[in-house]
Amino acid sequence: MPTSRREFFGLIGAGAIAAAAGVRAQTQSSREVRSAFAFADDRVPMNAANLCPSPVRVAEAVTRYTAMIDADCSFQNRAQFAVLRETSREAVAAMLGVSADEVALLRNTSEANNVISAGLDLTAGDEVLLWEQNHSSNNVSWAVRAARGGFSVRRVSVPAKPSSVQDLLDPFLAAVSERTRVLTVTHISNVSGLKLPIAELGALCRERGIHFHIDGAQSWGASALDLAAIGCDSFSASAHKWFLGPKEVGILYVREDALERVWPSVVSYDWGDDAISDLVGARKFESMGQRDDAALAAIADAAKLHAQLGAAAVEAHITSLSTQLKEGLLEAGIPLLTPLSPAFSGGVCIAAIPREQRSAIFEGLYREHGIIAAPTGGLRLCPHIYNTAEHVERAVRGASELHARLS
Repeated sequence: MPTSRREFFGLIGAGAIAAAAGVRAQTQSSREVRSAFAFADDRVPMNAANLCPSPVRVAEAVTRYTAMIDADCSFQNRAQFAVLRETSREAVAAMLGVSADEVALLRNTSEANNVISAGLDLTAGDEVLLWEQNHSSNNVSWAVRAARGGFSVRRVSVPAKPSSVQDLLDPFLAAVSERTRVLTVTHISNVSGLKLPIAELGALCRERGIHFHIDGAQSWGASALDLAAIGCDSFSASAHKWFLGPKEVGILYVREDALERVWPSVVSYDWGDDAISDLVGARKFESMGQRDDAALAAIADAAKLHAQLGAAAVEAHITSLSTQLKEGLLEAGIPLLTPLSPAFSGGVCIAAIPREQRSAIFEGLYREHGIIAAPTGGLRLCPHIYNTAEHVERAVRGASELHARLS
């Protein structure tokens, strides 16, 4: 990890040097951090729930590592990537407050979710509880597995506008039974922006011996996370979203004492010669054959930026911009699906745009105002550290104009 100020500002661009004193302040995602990214201001990304631009240094790292392999694809040269992969693993583990042996580097959240749904031994009479707002890879995948395995799946609904954490916990408490073996939830919904109280849900599961899996696609890289404190059994996420990392890379955390009960989905050449893998810990989930070694190595480059900014500071900036965004939309007369309070939401903000207007507003924001959004659940806007208050103002102004024009 870079420790000097000079080394850090080398990561985020020379233009940031003049703003050294303000890096950890609330304005850390202003023009200085903005300079780490290559996008032009006429095409501003604000859809982190789907895809984020990588910092220039991360993209350059992938290119550099790929060139190293292409220049010499020998086993001798490629041996260095085993070391680089472990550096990436250690960086991810540090972000999540867990050990490196509990972290697998996979392709994306969907693959990690499916490792859990396919890898747990469940039989007729067992039950899996799902949050109805889970991503399909953490929802429909269980229905497919249940059709083969004979266990049952139940979906749990929660209030759209909770007034307390208990409002969100009560539906899960009511649904849990002596048959429940797994509770699997998305931390922050990509279709409503609602955030679940995962620490409290983790405590509920520990008390009852239930495997607790979290889809963290909308929180890794956007929220300060301590998985050991949360107490989940497994956690999945993608690098191409809020983490700002290379594409087609994801992670799966499996707690040490849960590793033996989760079977891998794929077994390839590096597994070993019998049913017990030679790979240590969660690495057994990585036995897939040839991987993109350059992308795996570049995870560490993305983690450096997060480590230097600090997870709490990144989360504070995202919260500040999201609050500005939600308040601006409400003032413009555009209702929200996402709760206004940061206690029940994260960086995903969804406006309740009628279905017949979504496509036009989504397209208009991009073509007339240069804002990249999504028509998911309504109008989805997700600001990140590369966004500024001016970007948010432009998004609100554009949405307001388009909404008024179409109403």
